[in-house]
Amino acid sequence: MPELLTGTQMQALERAAMARGEARGTALMETAGKQVVESIYSTFPDSSAKPDRSALILCGPGNNGGDGFVIARLLATRGWQVRVVLAGERAQLAGDAAGNCQLWGELGDILPPDPEAVERALPRPDLVVDALFGTGLKRPLSTALRALLSHALDIAHHSVSVDILSGICADSGRWLGSLPPLGPVDLTVTFHRPRTGHMLSDGGTATGRLVVAPIGLPQAAPVPPGAGPVVGLVTAPAGLGDKAAAGHKYSHGHALILSGGPGRSGAARLSARAALRVGAGLVTLAAPSAAHPEIAAQITALMLRRLDSPEELDRLLADPRYGALCLGPGMGPDARTRLLLRHALAHGRAQVLDADALGCWSDAPEDFFALTRGTETVLTPHGGEFARLFPDLAARLRAPATTGPAWSRLDAVAEAATRSGCCVLLKGADTVIAAPDGRRAVHAALRERRAPWLATAGSGDVLAGLICGLLARGLACYEAACAAAWLHVEAARAFGPGLIAEDLPETLPRVLAGLSAATPGA
Repeated sequence: MPELLTGTQMQALERAAMARGEARGTALMETAGKQVVESIYSTFPDSSAKPDRSALILCGPGNNGGDGFVIARLLATRGWQVRVVLAGERAQLAGDAAGNCQLWGELGDILPPDPEAVERALPRPDLVVDALFGTGLKRPLSTALRALLSHALDIAHHSVSVDILSGICADSGRWLGSLPPLGPVDLTVTFHRPRTGHMLSDGGTATGRLVVAPIGLPQAAPVPPGAGPVVGLVTAPAGLGDKAAAGHKYSHGHALILSGGPGRSGAARLSARAALRVGAGLVTLAAPSAAHPEIAAQITALMLRRLDSPEELDRLLADPRYGALCLGPGMGPDARTRLLLRHALAHGRAQVLDADALGCWSDAPEDFFALTRGTETVLTPHGGEFARLFPDLAARLRAPATTGPAWSRLDAVAEAATRSGCCVLLKGADTVIAAPDGRRAVHAALRERRAPWLATAGSGDVLAGLICGLLARGLACYEAACAAAWLHVEAARAFGPGLIAEDLPETLPRVLAGLSAATPGA
């Protein structure tokens, strides 16, 4: 799985490479500036080809500002009319940033960080480059710098950020301060690997098109010890589109989906259909006998069993061929669901708990966690369910982020996984997944992978079914949750506008076939 980096981890990688003699600060800064300029030309070819093109470069007092001076110099040598604003005093600059400021001074002047001065010097630039603070920002923008950046973004035809939009915490993606976030920019150019903040919260929407450019650091270099836990970026899972040639239905897993009563079976049927489509060899719906007529009228490849009491669930689970369970969709947040969940957990199967299986414990989350700790369980809350089970963690996410690194969705879900003792998937455009052993990942349905059509009733039930089907196929909880998150979004993207939840399972064969075609030798 590809890795995302925090600002601290990127700085640690750079320091380690320079200590080993594999990189020099001057060369890293020059390469970063060149990569931004090349990305500008490839992203905005019309503006770049204009004979009278102009650019406003906002430089901060650190290395991000040093990148900005390189960009200004390279654009000026290509014939751009360039104006540079420095946020701070030249005397504050040090090292490579100071050297590149001096090189720029041989070509042009430096404006004060004043919107009126900018307006007089360059009233309508084709391009603004935000090189104020990047990934090292630890505090909110001052009122003056916020006004400057806001003005620059308003007047420019195109906008570019170096590393990340200034004002956003590169670790959490949260806007620092109590005022509304600025942006989005059209293009963000970052280096070596994406940052977690590009995928989370405000950063997910403010980043615009994201280009990850090499700057000469060794690609295989691991994050140095002590720089914080590594975060994975969920991508296409390998091997899910294929089944063993000599397998039979039981060798591909048997999933058991628990259903609600009459008039409430639709959610479980969606989950069951998804589990079957994702490759489980058999899928059984267990429902109250009163709901059987309506369920039987709607299903063909699924099997149906009676579930009128917890004891009947015990008898079902006495069959060891049931490898995975899904509890919650359409069951109702009531005492029956609680009791069934207690019995299910006692049998030690892999399971996904969604919707009402979470809601029925909102008044007693610690009792719930006492049951889930140490089990092979995936919890799949949306934001509201997460807040009811983990109110203190949700409150920290709602509070304004005043300093960086700010508390993030990753931090919250990692703590939730530790507290509950099982895998937690917090749903959203920036879905976050964490395991109790410390592994964590982000699946970002953003930019080229955006899938707004998933905001439809029943899509979460399908996700729960996908996880259950993958658990039945033998995937571990964390791997099943990551793979299901990707498949869920990919099916929505493959179908497109007009999607309803029923379309997701029926689109899966096309997605799985694409995975098979992408697997060498498949």
